[in-house]
Amino acid sequence: MKRQEIKEILKSDAFGSTIKVSGWVRTKRESKNVNFINLNDGTVLSNLQVVADVEAFGSELLKKINTGAAITVVGELVESGGQQAVELIAKQIEVVGEADPDKYPLQPKRHSLEFLREIAHLRFRTNTFSAIARVRHSMIFAVHKFFTEKGFFNIHTPIITSSDAEGAGEMFQVTTLDMANPPLNEEGNIDYSKDFFGKKTNLTVSGQLEGELAALALSKIYTFGPTFRAENSNTSRHLAEFWMIEPEMAFYDLNDNMDLAEEFLKYLIQYALDNCIEDLKFLSDRQQQEEKNKPQDQRSMELIEKLKFVAENDFVRLTYTEAIDILQNSKPAKKGQFQYEVKGFGTDLQSEHERYLVEKHFKKPVILIDYPANIKAFYMKVNPDGKTVAAMDVLFPQIGEIIGGSQREERYDVLVEKMKKMDIPLEEMDWYLDTRRYGSVPHSGFGLGFERLITFVTGMGNIRDVIPFARTPQNCEF
Repeated sequence: MKRQEIKEILKSDAFGSTIKVSGWVRTKRESKNVNFINLNDGTVLSNLQVVADVEAFGSELLKKINTGAAITVVGELVESGGQQAVELIAKQIEVVGEADPDKYPLQPKRHSLEFLREIAHLRFRTNTFSAIARVRHSMIFAVHKFFTEKGFFNIHTPIITSSDAEGAGEMFQVTTLDMANPPLNEEGNIDYSKDFFGKKTNLTVSGQLEGELAALALSKIYTFGPTFRAENSNTSRHLAEFWMIEPEMAFYDLNDNMDLAEEFLKYLIQYALDNCIEDLKFLSDRQQQEEKNKPQDQRSMELIEKLKFVAENDFVRLTYTEAIDILQNSKPAKKGQFQYEVKGFGTDLQSEHERYLVEKHFKKPVILIDYPANIKAFYMKVNPDGKTVAAMDVLFPQIGEIIGGSQREERYDVLVEKMKKMDIPLEEMDWYLDTRRYGSVPHSGFGLGFERLITFVTGMGNIRDVIPFARTPQNCEF
């Protein structure tokens, strides 16, 4: 008999039929005559209740059926008198894999997220992390669906690279040299010409620069791949390894870029509301339970309400200069309540400033544009004022920036001058400059940190909980 998935069984009304199901025991409740076993196979949040007759199966077998054990059951599907619509009257039970009840760490009680991070290899079996995994999968599918429907091509950009797209220098080095005894050149420095690639190489911080090369031939492309930042940060917003979605579009100006970013975010969030509602309701309840002891004004917006807030509202668009003026004249600024002072033009806005604009001032998602050139990357297009660049950041409630992007600088002379000022090596980037020498066109793009999106959609407070295996300073388990 072919095994059926619990997701489909729970929707079935084929009462009286014999079915086969396999999964892991979440809980078992014993009474004199029957055992009630809650079984889950990960396909859905809800469990299937299996009713096992004590006399029919005997205590020896039933003692092996504990939380964490894997079992296969053949039985009759019947209408349930309990909270669930159906239940399974067991006819045959096979214990596929036992779990020692004294050692299995996931007991049927509430575990802290900190504890579950320590056993990330097992946390998929909890309601919270199975829900996150299903939402994450749906968002991956929605990303590809959106761009395919819009006529974009998916490009795989290099994970190993010799360029630093951001100019930040916080990169993980890739080498096959014996670092205890590396080859040295005449100056006494490590001789990377003897390394595997013949030069110093790193894990990529972005696929953007390579994505631009493809966009300037295919018109519309997107990348969706792993990126790496060697930033020694232990905040709830940072990972050393994460996934980035980076579209690049030829013949798009900054307004086109903003339109696409807003449409993209609304599409993803509506997709989650349409396809993940059971998991989202569970995650909403989890969040409210976690925050119930906080003062009312410190609690998060209810999760589904927050998602609808973004999906149903037009994003406010304003310049960085206008935002600075709003922030400087705000009550928190005048009362000294911001942790980071807003000093005027050139201030690098912090999450608290971004959230104030979204949550307090406009009460809508916000897109900020035209940032000071000296706080943005070399590839952003210089505006006619010479002081700002055609950059954009999309700001969301609770997390602040969710997308960063810009119109790219397509003018060869202007780009070269900027690269010189920012000490970007021209010779090493000659391949990038070729796109400005041969058939250059206005073009734009943006980056969406996938885990930051999942943090927003699931309502989780720490980015380490929305990626299966977090990579952070001093932590590279599993």
